[in-house]
Amino acid sequence: MSKFRKKGKKGQPAVNTAALPDIVFMLLFFFMVTTVMRETSLKVENKTPKATEVAKLEQKSLVAYIYIGKPIKKLQAAFGTAPRIQLNDAFKTLEDIALFVEMEKDARDQVERNKITWSLKVDEKTKMGIVTDVKQKLRKANALKLNYSTKKTDKISN
Repeated sequence: MSKFRKKGKKGQPAVNTAALPDIVFMLLFFFMVTTVMRETSLKVENKTPKATEVAKLEQKSLVAYIYIGKPIKKLQAAFGTAPRIQLNDAFKTLEDIALFVEMEKDARDQVERNKITWSLKVDEKTKMGIVTDVKQKLRKANALKLNYSTKKTDKISN
């Protein structure tokens, strides 16, 4: 007689979940590192115009944005429908631009201060008068590297 007996059918072994918490935390850490949070919440309508000749900015960390457009629907009761200037998260006037330029320069290293690009994100329905005024204030504040944000298109339609 043999000492070995055939046992009955064995079931499937249980799935090993020991590494599951490690995988979950690794994915969580990955998404936390790679996700870019919006720095400002838009308070103005901002549908940028289309252009055919577009160049990408090299260092987005050296860009300061100035938004110009009419206030969004829920803020129109308080601020009206005239085009407004948004610097960071608040509506500002033309006189506040020089202070904004100084604050943005102070927030950066000495080497980067003259490399800041001032990007105007202007709504396509905004008149050029307010844009020209902003450009004049930027020039007086010695913020000379200017950029207009647009969307790329293959051809412009009238």
